[in-house]
Amino acid sequence: QVQLVESGGGLVQAGGSLKLSCVGSELFFGIYVMEWYRQAPGKQRELVAGITSGGSTNYADSVKGRFTISRDNAKNTVWLQMNSLKPEDTAVYYCKLPLLNIWGQGTQVTVSS
Repeated sequence: QVQLVESGGGLVQAGGSLKLSCVGSELFFGIYVMEWYRQAPGKQRELVAGITSGGSTNYADSVKGRFTISRDNAKNTVWLQMNSLKPEDTAVYYCKLPLLNIWGQGTQVTVSS
């Protein structure tokens, strides 16, 4: 069974940075599109960023220029570098393998003002 495990969340002040990691157990991890989502309290889960197997990326307008998604297929890992964090970035962040509809357990990011 494919598993995704996120890490790297925490508490940070506004303007700070965090780097989230998502490690997958799938042998052929490198062929899949991978995505990061987030869900703030009382809000719907939203797509933050996605990356193809070849490294093409897309971002939500709210994070463009501040967040960077990247991957290392040899390490079965996807990262989300988050810079210039704002209080409104506070949420649980999830890694997703959309083709198989597999989600990680989530990691909490809290940005204080």
